[in-house]
Amino acid sequence: MTKKALRAALVAMMLGVSGMGLSAPAIAEPMALLDRHGSRVAIEPYAPNIVRVTIALDKALAEAPPGPGPIAQSNANGWTHSNDGGADIFRSSALTVTVDPQPWPKAPSQMDRYFAPSLPPVTLSVHDAQGRLLTKMTGWEMAPHSVNGEQTFKVGASFDAPADEHYYGLGQNQEGMLDLKGREIDCKHYYDAPAGETVCVPFMVTNKGYGIVWDNPARTLIWPGLHSSTHWQSQVGERVSFFVISGTTTDDIYAGYAKLTGETPLPPKAGFGLIQSKARYESQQELLDVAKGYRDRGYPLDVMVLDWFYWTRMGQLDIDRTYFPDPRGMNDQLNAMGMRSIISVWPRFERESRYFDMLAAKGWLLKDKDGNPVDGLPVRYDRAGALIDSTNPEARAWFWSKIRNNILSEGFDWLWLDETEPDVIPEGYFFSIGSGDRYRNLFPLVHTGGVAEGSARDRPDFRNMILARAAYLGAQRNGGLFWSSDVKSTWEALRRQVPTGLNYTASGLAYWGSDIGGWQWPKGPPPQAPVLIDPAGMTAAGMDYVDYPELFVRWFQYSVFTPTLRIHGQRPDTELWTYGKAAEPILADWLRLRYTLMPYIYSLGRHTYDSGAPFMRALFMDFPNDPKVATIGDQYMFGPAFLVAPVTEQGQTKRSVYLPAGTAWYDYWTNQRYEGGQTIEVAAPIHRMPLFVKAGSIIPMGVQVKSTAERQALEAIRVYPGADARFTLYDDDGKTNAYRKGGIKADLVWNDQSRSLSSKTTLPSGQAIKGLVQIMGQ
Repeated sequence: MTKKALRAALVAMMLGVSGMGLSAPAIAEPMALLDRHGSRVAIEPYAPNIVRVTIALDKALAEAPPGPGPIAQSNANGWTHSNDGGADIFRSSALTVTVDPQPWPKAPSQMDRYFAPSLPPVTLSVHDAQGRLLTKMTGWEMAPHSVNGEQTFKVGASFDAPADEHYYGLGQNQEGMLDLKGREIDCKHYYDAPAGETVCVPFMVTNKGYGIVWDNPARTLIWPGLHSSTHWQSQVGERVSFFVISGTTTDDIYAGYAKLTGETPLPPKAGFGLIQSKARYESQQELLDVAKGYRDRGYPLDVMVLDWFYWTRMGQLDIDRTYFPDPRGMNDQLNAMGMRSIISVWPRFERESRYFDMLAAKGWLLKDKDGNPVDGLPVRYDRAGALIDSTNPEARAWFWSKIRNNILSEGFDWLWLDETEPDVIPEGYFFSIGSGDRYRNLFPLVHTGGVAEGSARDRPDFRNMILARAAYLGAQRNGGLFWSSDVKSTWEALRRQVPTGLNYTASGLAYWGSDIGGWQWPKGPPPQAPVLIDPAGMTAAGMDYVDYPELFVRWFQYSVFTPTLRIHGQRPDTELWTYGKAAEPILADWLRLRYTLMPYIYSLGRHTYDSGAPFMRALFMDFPNDPKVATIGDQYMFGPAFLVAPVTEQGQTKRSVYLPAGTAWYDYWTNQRYEGGQTIEVAAPIHRMPLFVKAGSIIPMGVQVKSTAERQALEAIRVYPGADARFTLYDDDGKTNAYRKGGIKADLVWNDQSRSLSSKTTLPSGQAIKGLVQIMGQ
C-alpha cells in the first residue's frame, strides 16, 4: 500500500470522512512533520492566517487530514519553515508559529518517577504579523480509557490565558452570559440541558485577534480562561487537532472560518420575513384561516409552517388526508396570497411505520451493540421511533428521495428538520461510521447535508433553506436557519436568549432566532410589577398569566432585530392578534418596521454570504478598543447601523444602555445625539425598545408590502451624519440561486463633509437617489 493510500485508509477508519458523501478535505502532506522525542507534530497551513496543528504519537495520525466539518484544502503558499536553536519556525504574512525545542529528558528524581508525564511534551506559540503573541499552547494530553466498548483516549490541549482575554462562541449555551471566561462548557448537543438546549460548535473566538477551531466531533469539555489557562478535552480520540485563525478584525476571523468550513448561503428572501408557526395546526382549513387572517388584517406575512403530526404515523413520511385533504391545493392558495410554506420532517421511525423493517434490515438506523435499532427516549417516556443513521450516505439519499416524492411534491417549499441534535442521544450506541460517542456531535451536519445536497441536485435553481435545531462545524453551508429549541415561555427564558444568540452567531453561524413567546405552554410566576399591557381579549394563554401579552410584545420587539422572525409555540393560539386588544397594534407596528427595514436586512444577508461575517453581532466584534464591551451580553449590533438594547424585565419602562466609545450615537426614536463611551438611562415604554444608530450610518427603508414576494420600492434612505459612511444595497429575485452569479448592487457612499449621498450605479429598485435621502438629527 502506498503512503497516500495508507493515510486515506486511516482517515476512513479513524475519522469517518471517507464514504460520508459530504465534501471532505483533500489528502495532502503537511508542510512539516516534527518529532519531539516521540510526539509527532504536523504543521499544515490553509491560508496566511489559518494554520492547523496536529499532535499524535502515531505518525500516520499526525499526517491525516481533519475530521468532518472542515472542507478546505491545505495551502502553504507564502509560508516558510526554518529552524533556530532547535525551534521550528513557520512564517507567513499574517502568522508566525514556533514549535519549541524540547531538551532530552534528564534522569528523573523519585518525585518525577511518580508524577512522570505520560507523553513527550510539546509546546508552541502563535504570533501575529506584528510579533504580538496570540496564543501559546503549553501542553497536550492523552489519557487512556474505555468508551462504548472501545479502548481509546481522552485527548486535550492547554493554552495560556491572559487576564484580559475574553471568549465567545462554542455554539449554544443558554446559561445567560456572553463571556465564556471561567466557565465549563460541555460541548455536546443536549436537548434536556437545564437552561435550554445546548449545541456544540467547537469554534471559539477571543478578543485577542484569533479563534480556535477544535477538530473533534466527540463530546468536548472546554474551560476558557479558568485559572489563567484555557483547556480543551475531547472524550474520544487518538490525537489533538486544531486550527488557529487570526485576523486584524473579527471579520477576518469569520472569513477564515468560512474559507475553512464553507460559505453561508443567502436564504430566500421569504426567510427574512415573518414565519408563522404553531405546535400545531390541526387541519388544512385552520392553517389557511390563519394565513387569510393576516391578509384580512393587512399584516405582512411570508411563510406558513406545518409542524409535526400532520402524518398518519411517525415515520410514514406521508400526509394525513383526513385533516389535510389537498396539500397541493393548500400550497397553491398560500402562493396566491404571496406566501410560501415550510413543513416539519422528523428523523425517527416507529416500529409500526411502513419503512421501519426495511431500514432495520439495511442497517440504516442507529444501533445498539448487538446491532438492533435503538427505539425511543425512555428518559422522557417517549418510545416512539428509531433514528435514521444519517452518517450513512445511502440512508441520507433514501431519506431525501422519500421527502422529495412524498412531501415536497405536494407543493411545500422548504423543510424543517427537527430533532437534529439528535434527540435520540447516540452515546452508547453506534452509527454506520462508528461509535456514537466518537461522533457525538456530527449528526446535524450530515443530516442537514443530505437534504442540502438532494435539493441542490433535484432543485438546482431553487434556493434551499432548512430550519434546524442544532449544528456543527460547517453546518452553515447547508442553508440552515437555527433556533434555540423548545425554550420556556418566561421572562427568564427571554433574558437568556440575548447572549445565547450572540454566542451562536459568534460561532460562525449567522442565522439564529428563537420561538417568539417561548415554545413551552405559557406558564410563569405572578408579575412583580404593574402589568404594562391589558390582557383583555387574549386567547394565546390563560388569563392566569396576565403578563404574557407584555412578555410576547417584548420578545417580538427583540426578534424584529434578530436574523429570523418566527412565531411558534405550544399554546392555544400564536397569531399576532391573539395576545389581546392592547397588544395587537403594538405588534403590528413592529412587524411593519421589520418589513420597512427589509432592504437593509436583506443586504446584510448578502454581505454575510460574501464575507462569512454574522450580522447579529456582539459588541466585542465592532468595538475592539473599548474594554467595557467585552462582557456586555444584553446589547448588540444588528448590522453596521443599529445598537439594540432589548427589554427583558417584566414591568420595565426604562433601562440603562451603554453607548460604545469611538463614535456618536442617535436615539432612533427621538434623533437625539449622544457621544459614545457613556451609559445613559433610556425610556422604554411598552411600545418602544431602546434602539440607537451609529453616527455614519446609511439605512435604506422600503415601502410597506404584504410579503417579500412583492417588489419593494424604497421609501427613504436615512443617513445619520457624523462620519463618512458606505453601505452596499443589494437585491435579487429572492428565490433562485442566481444570486451566486451576481444580483444587483449599489454602493451607497456618504461624504460627511459635503453632506452628500451618491452611488455610481443605479439603485436595485431603479429609483433615483434624489428625493429619497433623509439626513437625520438636523
